[in-house]
Amino acid sequence: MMRPCVVVPRESGEATRQRLAEADLIDQAFGIEVADGDLFIPVTDPESVPADMAVTERDVPSRTPQRTPADLLGYEPTYERLGDVVLVDEDDPDRAAEIADAVVESDIPVRSVLNRDSKVKGETRVRDWEVLADEDGDRSPTETVHREYGHEFVVDVDEVYFSPRLATERNRVVEQVEPGEHALDMFAGVGPYAIPMASAGAEVVACDINPDAIAYLEENAERNAVADRITTHVGDVRELTAEYAGWADRLVMNLPHTAAEFADAAVAFAGESCVVHLYDIQHEDAPFERATTALETAAGDEYAVTVLEERVVRSYAPHELNVCLDARLDRID
Repeated sequence: MMRPCVVVPRESGEATRQRLAEADLIDQAFGIEVADGDLFIPVTDPESVPADMAVTERDVPSRTPQRTPADLLGYEPTYERLGDVVLVDEDDPDRAAEIADAVVESDIPVRSVLNRDSKVKGETRVRDWEVLADEDGDRSPTETVHREYGHEFVVDVDEVYFSPRLATERNRVVEQVEPGEHALDMFAGVGPYAIPMASAGAEVVACDINPDAIAYLEENAERNAVADRITTHVGDVRELTAEYAGWADRLVMNLPHTAAEFADAAVAFAGESCVVHLYDIQHEDAPFERATTALETAAGDEYAVTVLEERVVRSYAPHELNVCLDARLDRID
């Protein structure tokens, strides 16, 4: 059937699809088609499509209605999808099992269903998981391949911390990166910031205290063909301040709750002018105060601190917000 579609080169397809999805413009009744290196994404209202996107008419296939877990349960369950793994957060074991059964019986492509079995623990921020369903006994039920804005990340949630919810926020930061930048990811995990920044042309230093995370980051760097632009380090990032003093044009500080405690290290890494993305979790009454104060105190008379953006990323808990402070450090002559 002929339908209005956004046409975009395949390499830009995921980012475009995300933007259209966020605007609720994708026509779910029809499938996305690939032809001659382009993606054709059906849209519900072509007049509402952003001006920088091209719209054309295309004969695209109708979708067969998919059964969702909600269709089978009669209510909308809460879960996250990470590759072919579904993550559930249910205290009631019977309800968790019910959701897992519905996920497996639905048309969602799934290999395993996991339920959170502990809070985030220790410096590495990993947690325990209960395996509710495992459709492939030959592979670890906690490991998967997550795809995000054209990149692939091998992740094992039993070994590393990873949140698929932050994909849009990570892409926001990556879109600011210029070729040739020196970017330092202070708490890099499996590389969801470091690898796209390297793909954007930056020279990247990535550090994490979890050796398993760095092992996955190195595998992911190879997988995404950017290993030659990423230098990895295992350990406390503060141990690198002498080696990379004055090196960075951009710093990513994604360690909510404690990133502000590393402000002195951030200032040590900063070059003549350095953009800092500092993530924090704070009370809604003053969510940016701690991060701003930490940077200004660490900068002292050496750097001028300019706040570029105060961004609420998401609600974290009642009256608590996960936020990002974007600031620029400019060396004072």
